Amino acid sequence: MIKTHVDWEPGRLRGAVTNGKVLIVDDEAANLTILSRLMGRLGYTAVTAGDGEAALAAVAVEQPDIVLLDVNMPGLDGFEVCQRLKADPATRLIPVVLLTALSAGADRVRGIEAGADDFLTKPYVAVELEARVRSLTRLKRYTDELDSAASVILSLGRTIEARDPYTQGHCERLAHYATALGAHLGLSEDQQLALYRGGYLHDVGKVGIPDSILLKPGSLTPEEYLVMQRHPVIGDSICRDFRLLKDVVPIIRHHHERGDGSGYPDRLSGDDIPLLAQILSVVDTYDAITSARPYKPALTTERACHELRNDVRKGWKNARLVEEFVSTVSGMAPSPAATPVPAEESVKPTRP
Repeated sequence: MIKTHVDWEPGRLRGAVTNGKVLIVDDEAANLTILSRLMGRLGYTAVTAGDGEAALAAVAVEQPDIVLLDVNMPGLDGFEVCQRLKADPATRLIPVVLLTALSAGADRVRGIEAGADDFLTKPYVAVELEARVRSLTRLKRYTDELDSAASVILSLGRTIEARDPYTQGHCERLAHYATALGAHLGLSEDQQLALYRGGYLHDVGKVGIPDSILLKPGSLTPEEYLVMQRHPVIGDSICRDFRLLKDVVPIIRHHHERGDGSGYPDRLSGDDIPLLAQILSVVDTYDAITSARPYKPALTTERACHELRNDVRKGWKNARLVEEFVSTVSGMAPSPAATPVPAEESVKPTRP
């Protein structure tokens, strides 16, 4: 059973404005009562659970800012509950403090391996408990603020896409293709996350491009093309101050560079082009070819792969990345919008 504790004082409801929400997990009712009252007096809303299964349910419903978790419980013990919380992307950033009467080093090592953020040995000192709870809830607040900022930026990427009905789903597809290729190449989790975010944010700079150019159904004039080429720099300026996006900014700025130095905005060549930007460039070209646009029909996966290999022959794309992507995309379902065209028909240039 999940219970919420709020402390009352005459003429005043303590906890109406709280410092955060604390989930207290213990199979001893007396311990739950003592900790709940202490947290209430410190300005926190206390939620309690009497066992490991109830704790996991409480986290899903209550979304606490911190979990105070007893180790020795029947059924799921504190180590296993902590391990499950830290293994789930939705809950792994919630700080977990293990409360235990155990003092052996092996138990502390087990707690560290389970992902615990801190430990307190029973009987604990109230002042020490308060200091650790305040420190970890403050850290959680900073993490939440960063996550909210990233969510706003990702929403902005979707907003840019929504300006043009012909690019609907483009961001999701690029995020999918890029992370699939990153996983295939054995890139780290952080690099794959950057590719996922880059799929959504690569064209965020188009917020600064006039609709008359961005949505123009025909070919762009040379002057309009130069304006369009500004969007990677604009996107860089929008995202560069977000530390959470430090690995994404090179993707945003350099996904239109070419291996022979003929790309933009910085005319980088070869290995000077960041690897993640090269990956995004490959999948961006693939999606542009296999999706319909006002100025071109959608082409098949086979034709898109042929055009990517043409880009390798021109010196625009990295041969290994293209071949690895071709082997990866061959196992994916073809684009539902794809329509066959004669092999000899030339492909019209894609928009930047």
